[in-house]
Amino acid sequence: MPGAPKFFGKATVGTKGQIVIPAEARKTLGIKPGDSVIIISGPPQKKIISLIPEVEFNEFLKFLEEHLSMMKKEVT
Repeated sequence: MPGAPKFFGKATVGTKGQIVIPAEARKTLGIKPGDSVIIISGPPQKKIISLIPEVEFNEFLKFLEEHLSMMKKEVT
């Protein structure tokens, strides 16, 4: 199903709190050695985290800033 979330398997948290992102996930998301990822938690009552490539997150923030700026101009 296009656009549906993809299940990439599971990862075990090591003794130092590290996880290995599965190869298929790294390939699909374009994550390469040395890349940074943003880690975001879900709602407070849920134990959910999201990993977002930093480049994608920065592009999202830029998009959001531009649209918020346009909305502010409309309101004021």
